[in-house]
Amino acid sequence: MPKPSQIHDHAVPLIELWRSDLLESVHFGHAVVMRANGEVVESWGQPDALIYPRSSCKMIQALPLIESGAGRDLDSAQLALACASHQGAGIHVQGVARWLADLGLSEGDLRCGIQAAEDIDERNRLVLEHQTPCQLHNNCSGKHAGFLTLNRHLGGGSEYVEPDHPVQRSVRRAFEEVTGMASPHFGIDGCSAPNFATSVQGLALAMAKFAAASDMGDTRARAMVALRDAMMRHPELVAGETRACTDLMRAMGGRAAVKTGAEAVFVAILPQAGLGIALKIIDGGVRAAEAAITALLIRHGVLDPAHPVVTRYLGPMKNRRGLVVGQTRCAPEFLQ
Repeated sequence: MPKPSQIHDHAVPLIELWRSDLLESVHFGHAVVMRANGEVVESWGQPDALIYPRSSCKMIQALPLIESGAGRDLDSAQLALACASHQGAGIHVQGVARWLADLGLSEGDLRCGIQAAEDIDERNRLVLEHQTPCQLHNNCSGKHAGFLTLNRHLGGGSEYVEPDHPVQRSVRRAFEEVTGMASPHFGIDGCSAPNFATSVQGLALAMAKFAAASDMGDTRARAMVALRDAMMRHPELVAGETRACTDLMRAMGGRAAVKTGAEAVFVAILPQAGLGIALKIIDGGVRAAEAAITALLIRHGVLDPAHPVVTRYLGPMKNRRGLVVGQTRCAPEFLQ
């Protein structure tokens, strides 16, 4: 396998921020649009740039949960939570708590760590009731509930986040198969689980396979359909109110599933077009990743450019008085 490129190699300008007539900031990155047969439909930057997909790959991490049969009794809301980077709202916390209770487990069995609730209502509730956040509020608690469900099926030990644990070996095997490349190494994610490195192109290929999958296909294809459809059916569970993943999926009305990852990774699954998209902003700028995925969703016909959600991520920038003071736009090298 050829050595993948480094993240900064041949990155191109993707998103610009203009204030008045002055270019204020430029975000460089890589983006790839692919089909499941390996065809690169279009790309910018270096397709083989090596990245950590971070939370953008949670639907891949959930594949063994479905393929093994461990998740046969899970409903679509639980599958959406398995793919989620949620903000710790009541619907997320309660959903994961019920899932664990069904397993005869509790919050203490999670290994994702404690995280403050990002949801304002839940944060206020905790303060008013003199409670503290717990692991259920961790944005990855749904993914970890999925790991625990798989772990019960596999009969592994309690430390299911260890890289050599049967759960993570299953995840790595699925990850390498759908990305089409051996992962050269891994890092430990914020939730303590291993995050396997791949190329931007490998991540886009995986998303294209999710897009092309049919419920008339093999076990993996059916698992892919179940996970992508659960994300589109429950956008509020995948992220939460005011979050880009939720906003964009609602706006597209079932035409695409999207998922962000830390450090400005974003992916999209376009079932009708059979396309997978992956992008990485190399400075980790989330605003640029959100703008770039918005532009690509418009370009490929799944997001109406006139939808109000578009201006939250791409277009005029307003200050605190509501005055238009600048614009977020695609760089000339990107899309234009």
